Amino acid sequence: MEATAAAPVAQLLTDRRAPRCRAQLGATRLSCPGRFAVEAFAAQSQSSATTARHRFRATSQATSPRRIRRRQCADDHPDFQVGCSEVARDQHRIDANRFEEIRGEVSKKLRAFQQFCRPHTIYGTIIGITSVSLLPMKGLDDFTMTVLRGYLEALAAALCMNIYVVGLNQIFDIQIDKVNKPGLPLAAGEFSVKTAVFLVLIFLIMSFSIGIHSGSAPLMCSLIVSFILGSAYSIEAPLLRWKRHAFLAASCILFVRAILVQLAFFAHMQQHVLMRPLAPTKSLVFATVFMCCFSAVIALFKDIPDIDGDRDFGIQSLSVKLGPHRVYQLCISILLTAYGAATLVGASSTNLFQKIITVSGHGLLAFTLWQRGRHFEVENQARVTSFYMFIWKLFYAEYFLIPFVQ
Repeated sequence: MEATAAAPVAQLLTDRRAPRCRAQLGATRLSCPGRFAVEAFAAQSQSSATTARHRFRATSQATSPRRIRRRQCADDHPDFQVGCSEVARDQHRIDANRFEEIRGEVSKKLRAFQQFCRPHTIYGTIIGITSVSLLPMKGLDDFTMTVLRGYLEALAAALCMNIYVVGLNQIFDIQIDKVNKPGLPLAAGEFSVKTAVFLVLIFLIMSFSIGIHSGSAPLMCSLIVSFILGSAYSIEAPLLRWKRHAFLAASCILFVRAILVQLAFFAHMQQHVLMRPLAPTKSLVFATVFMCCFSAVIALFKDIPDIDGDRDFGIQSLSVKLGPHRVYQLCISILLTAYGAATLVGASSTNLFQKIITVSGHGLLAFTLWQRGRHFEVENQARVTSFYMFIWKLFYAEYFLIPFVQ
């Protein structure tokens, strides 16, 4: 810096272009006093540069403590350099561990929310409404954006109502679920009651909001009835808590799953979305009758794995009254009879392709049920639960066959 400041002065003293230099320095003659003035000016410039350098260093030290630490680490003993590296690695490790903890906590809450929604009922709602929504379609021309929007409105409203119903049941069944289903989030303590109440209220409001926005009378009717029956099934209050009584409990499930889903959502698509007069079809009648049998089986069979908790808390299910083995035999008989009737209905179809699909499909499902039922053990809780989920899979499969019944 000092050499840099002195260089222009030396050049100024030896430069032949004296007049212009004198003009810049404000002097008319570069005499000895003038040279002294130039030297004074150079010294002053050097002093100013030194002062600026010191100020810059002071500012850097005040505003860059991290730079100071790095310089100290570089200048000090090598052991201190190793220590600084270890501190940085420890901080990085702490940050990584904290991130893993947050991610694990979020994943845990998402899994708990999934169990709170009862996924097998969600799948049943999606597949059922999709299948029923296809029944009014007469050709590819019916698949428009308006139809898609009407279908999505109905599906979203139904899913929100489904979460409300199953969530409400868990709120009032915490003590029972600690015996029957200890893995559910409320019974396991993963969700608080306040969180569960908040969730069911939000989904209830969302369901009615979507229904009102759609302007569909059949859809709103299905939501209101589902709300009433779902609340009456679970809420502990006078004249409610219908799940305590076998007939009322089965009636709630049968009416919603078999009658309401088929008729209300068919009417929503046919009357509100497609703007056609409501006219029942063969496939709609078949779906309603068949699903009455299937929903009755689900309502009865679901109490078999829950028999211990139901007995302890005074829930008079059919499994408690008759015993799980007799209820199991009754359910298998109902399903095999329904499959036999469905095979006859499919055989009466005039379309060869539809006849092959419905007859072979129902025959295969009936054989699978019979084969799986041979290895059923009432005393084995794990197998009972597995067989109950297998019945739900048969329930899903039936909705894939219903559109072929014409």
